[in-house]
Amino acid sequence: MAFIIKPLVTEKMTKITDKFPNRYGFIVKPEANKLEIKSEVESLYNVTVEDVNTMRYSGKRSSRYTKAGLVRGQKAAFKKAIVTLKEGDTIDFYSNI
Repeated sequence: MAFIIKPLVTEKMTKITDKFPNRYGFIVKPEANKLEIKSEVESLYNVTVEDVNTMRYSGKRSSRYTKAGLVRGQKAAFKKAIVTLKEGDTIDFYSNI
């Protein structure tokens, strides 16, 4: 079962990766635990994971105006995972571009 939704490639996460070169961020499913995240990152990117830190956060409310009027979306719950790799291992998110 795939627990990783997508990698976090934001300005804030890029600053963290520049300061600590072996840390990477991912958005994962809320039901994923640290062991499942660790095993999936290791199998996807062929690296050794030393540590996984997770945090829950809620998404933003969305609303849009349509012909039927104002439609409001639900607030979705997500989970972030900051993964610390073994010294010397790296992940290149831009290699497929």
